[in-house]
Amino acid sequence: MNGHPLNNGSNPPQIVDIGLNLAHDSFDADRAAVVERAVHAGVTRMVITGSSIDSTRTAIELVREQPQRFRCTAGIHPHHAADLGSEQRLQLAELAAEPEVVAVGECGLDYFRDFSPRTTQRAAFQSQLELAVKLAKPVFLHERDAHEDFLAILREFRPHLAGGVAHCFTAGIDEARAYQELDLYIGITGWICDERRGHHLREVVRHIPANRLLIETDAPYLLPRDLEPKPKNRRNEPMYLPHVLEAIAAARGESPEELAAITTRNALELFGWKP
Repeated sequence: MNGHPLNNGSNPPQIVDIGLNLAHDSFDADRAAVVERAVHAGVTRMVITGSSIDSTRTAIELVREQPQRFRCTAGIHPHHAADLGSEQRLQLAELAAEPEVVAVGECGLDYFRDFSPRTTQRAAFQSQLELAVKLAKPVFLHERDAHEDFLAILREFRPHLAGGVAHCFTAGIDEARAYQELDLYIGITGWICDERRGHHLREVVRHIPANRLLIETDAPYLLPRDLEPKPKNRRNEPMYLPHVLEAIAAARGESPEELAAITTRNALELFGWKP
């Protein structure tokens, strides 16, 4: 792709993947190899997303196996909001309090799929924001086609939250500015590499302050469409994060090395991860 080459014979810059579904069953057969490939590509730290009770438990176990490499989140995705009963709330609270967990979420609203009723989604979102406030941990946020309701709830809690990131941001400049007004970080994925649906992000990322920008793969989802050669399967991996970094750097007119340093510093600061 056009832009600055990341690896011209020297070691690639170290970067942090702030959103990786490493507990997903698509990684069960070769998880260790996936991590090895990522580290070889310069993705030396990864935050594993917890989107259900089961995936959160698995994520915590993975962090305990490689604490120098991983941290994780603990949450209930809005798709699973209907499953968040009183027993699950207690379980989530216990899991989120573990030291391996650096953020509450993935939580938020998704009106695009509506896999859970919207009232239930809002209640689950509020519950997890309350938990984040109680634990003094940032939030890992999901929003799709629910911007107004999402903002209204988030504005109520924001003064009491330790921070947060709008994960997998795919919207426009107005939404990005709204999140900036709430002093949130914004996570950009390989969606920016999609010439059909993500081309607008090349303009949006120019308006995100450097100190609020984060990068992520959301693997195994959102494989960058412009990868060459294309992988034999459609599974995304954290080793492709440098490709996303290059696309963002090119759009912002910055070197990948500079952007790597900035986004790494931002990730470590948000999650309280010591360098």
